[in-house]
Amino acid sequence: MKKPQSVIEIFLQPGELWFGDEQTRIRTILGSCVAVTLWHPGRRIGGMCHYMLPSRSGPRGAKPLDGRYGDEALAMLLTEIRAKQGQPSEFEAKLFGGGNMFDRPGCFGKGCSGQIQNRNISASLELMARHGFKVKAQHLGGHGHRQVIFDIWSGHVWMKHTPLPAAESVEAGKDRRTHSSIGLSK
Repeated sequence: MKKPQSVIEIFLQPGELWFGDEQTRIRTILGSCVAVTLWHPGRRIGGMCHYMLPSRSGPRGAKPLDGRYGDEALAMLLTEIRAKQGQPSEFEAKLFGGGNMFDRPGCFGKGCSGQIQNRNISASLELMARHGFKVKAQHLGGHGHRQVIFDIWSGHVWMKHTPLPAAESVEAGKDRRTHSSIGLSK
């Protein structure tokens, strides 16, 4: 399907989300954060969130929902879905991110970013199962960052993964960085 003429392009920063119709393209760049895309194939509506952490460390209390946290970002998307009289089971989900952004061999424990990435990945999978979304595709974990583009008019998600250079190759003056692009269709 060709790109509609009046498409708006939205770029999500960490903690942001967007829900729209077939006149929308959503982009983001991820490191250890996770992006979730949700798409309704029949109605051509959907959204994306870009969350930084799985949940708040303390109770939310009276504070408004905050898209920086996976559980709250998904709650916000669910509000949009329900406002459109939709059900989670009608939407296709695609999950991206959770990359380790630091090539630090032997880094284990509380001070390592790997714990954040792994918690973000686990949260995304658990949230999809808990709310009844069908996970159609995922590209999670590993090293490096990802660029994600979601075309709501078609449901296509394009992702480019750029791994971190291996630590020993950088020290030797050689950068063995590779790029991979994956188009995840309907």
